[in-house]
Amino acid sequence: MSTHPLQPVGIKAQAVNFQALPPLSLYIHIPWCVRKCPYCDFNSHAARGAIPEKQYVAALVRDLEMALPLIWGRKVYTVFFGGGTPSLLSGEVLAEILRQVRMLLPLDINAEITLEANPGTVEADKFARFREAGVNRLSLGIQSFNDTHLQALGRIHSSAEARSAIGIAQQHFDNINLDLMYALPQQTLEEALQDVQTALQYRPQHLSCYHLTLEPNTLFAHQPPPLPDDDASSDMQLAIEALLATHGYQHYETSAFAQPGRRSRHNLNYWQFGDYLGIGAGAHSKLSFHDKVLRQARYKQPQAYMEAVARGEPVQDEHEVAHAELAFEFMMNALRLNEGFDSTLFQERTSLPLLSIRRELDAAEKRGLLFQDHKKIAPTEAGRRFLNDLLQLFLHDKA
Repeated sequence: MSTHPLQPVGIKAQAVNFQALPPLSLYIHIPWCVRKCPYCDFNSHAARGAIPEKQYVAALVRDLEMALPLIWGRKVYTVFFGGGTPSLLSGEVLAEILRQVRMLLPLDINAEITLEANPGTVEADKFARFREAGVNRLSLGIQSFNDTHLQALGRIHSSAEARSAIGIAQQHFDNINLDLMYALPQQTLEEALQDVQTALQYRPQHLSCYHLTLEPNTLFAHQPPPLPDDDASSDMQLAIEALLATHGYQHYETSAFAQPGRRSRHNLNYWQFGDYLGIGAGAHSKLSFHDKVLRQARYKQPQAYMEAVARGEPVQDEHEVAHAELAFEFMMNALRLNEGFDSTLFQERTSLPLLSIRRELDAAEKRGLLFQDHKKIAPTEAGRRFLNDLLQLFLHDKA
C-alpha cells in the first residue's frame, strides 16, 4: 500500500524484473541526543542518564545478523552513522560496531564511513578513536555560528564550541561536512551569509545548507517562531548559492555543496535510488531483489526496538513497493540532483522503460521544468525552484 496521498500515472501493472541490483549502503541509527531540538523531526530521544550502549550494540549486531539473508553476498559501499547524536557513543563502542559490520558484511575496501557529530559532544580523544575505528568522513551539525540563533534553535553548543570542534575534527579527518541552516528566527540576509563565510574560513570539503522548515510534531510547529518571509528566505538561498559557487563548491543537490571529488557518496546512493539497509531504532531500508523492491521500518522507540530485536522481529512495518509507484519514487530522489541523471539509470533502478513516463517528461519539458536529451534528464533552474510542481506531473489524485 502506498504511503503517498497521490499515485503515479502512466505505468501499467507488470512484474518487476531487474537485470542487476543497485549499489548497497548501510545506515546505522543512534537514537539518543543530549537534548531534543525544537525544529527536529528525526527519530531522536533526549538521553536520560547513561545510554545503554552495551545493550544497544548487541541489538544492532543481532538486527544485522537477522537481515543478512536479504542482502547475502552483496558488497556494502558506504556506511552512515546517523541520529540522534552518534558522537555520544564512546570510541570503543563505535569500533566494536564497525568490527562486527566487517565480520558480517563484505565491506568495500574504499568504503565511505560517515559519522554525524554534535559540536557540544566533541572531545579530541574521542575523535581520534573514531578515526582509528575506521570513520573517514565526519559531519558536524554546526547550524549557525551566531550564538543568538543557536539559542533560538535549542542547540547545546556555542559559536566558540563550534569553531573548536571544527579545529579538532580537522586534526583527525580530511573529509568533513558542515551542516548549516538559514531562514532562522529573525535572521537577516547578512547574518545568513556571515554563517557561510565563517564556514568557508575552514575550507570544509562539503557543506549542507538547509532551509529551516516547520515540521509537524515538533515544538516549532506548535509554537512557531518569527521566521523570515518567503521572499527573504529565497534571497538567502540565492545569495548562499552564489557565494559558494565563487569559492569553487559544486551545488550538486538541493541542499548539498561539495569541493570537486568530495560529494557524499552515501547520500548520492539515496538520490540515485540505490539500496540501503537501515538498522537501529526507527531505521528505514529500501532493498531491491530481482523481482521486487522492499521497504522496511524498524521500531522507533529505543527500548521497544531492543525488545523487538530480542523477540527476533525488529521490523515494525514492511511492504513491497507497487510497480506503479517506482517511477515516482525514483523521480522524487533523482530530481533533487541538479545535474539530473543518465537516462539509462531510470530503467536500471526501476525496471521500467523510459517510454513509460514519456508523456510526463514531455509535459515537464514543455513547462520549462525539465531538460532531456538521449543521454541526460535534469531539472532546469525553474524545476529546481519548483521541485514539488515538477514532481506533481508524475502524479494524479487517487480519485
